[in-house]
Amino acid sequence: MTTQDPKAIIRVVREGGDTDVVAPLDLGARVRALRKDRDWTLEQAAKKAGLARSTLSKIENGQMSPTYDALKKVAVGLGISVPQLFTPPSQDQVNGRMVVTRRMEPVAHMTGTYEHDLLAATLTKKKMLPYRARVRARTMEDFDGWVRHDGEEFLYVLTGQIRLYTEFYEPVEMVRGDSAYYDATMGHNVVSISPEDALILWVTSLV
Repeated sequence: MTTQDPKAIIRVVREGGDTDVVAPLDLGARVRALRKDRDWTLEQAAKKAGLARSTLSKIENGQMSPTYDALKKVAVGLGISVPQLFTPPSQDQVNGRMVVTRRMEPVAHMTGTYEHDLLAATLTKKKMLPYRARVRARTMEDFDGWVRHDGEEFLYVLTGQIRLYTEFYEPVEMVRGDSAYYDATMGHNVVSISPEDALILWVTSLV
């Protein structure tokens, strides 16, 4: 199966078997826009798709009619389905963004109280900030006052035992599998009360 024209008429099959004919779509421009939404270079996107850089460049510039196999590779590389390649962007459309962080890939940021491993670090314009944290702090005196910031926060204990201090609540001791969700504008600190550093997953909303 080949795409006969990079600016082909797209037929959308609706439930019941009826089809709608929608406006021509510039496939190359669509692929380029999806790539740039992810802040990927041609080389990065081609590598993820398993295609030569020159092949992806020709697709983006409308210089070739890609085979279905090539389209599938492009879609998989972008983390979307093939039909989504042919869906014109709209305000309400799901973009299908995705990034996978391998076990050894997180970007580490160390402080005196925590060691943060940022997850999904390459994905821009996120609405959530996920990170794994090793809790080094053992007492409240290890902190220079409360930690507070905009948004809401979700905490999940991966290993060890912690004590969650918050500005308006009594301290809560938590073990592996326990979780908490709280307003991050409220002062909060976490200390490890197990012999080893506790490991937690934090997800912070970005507002």
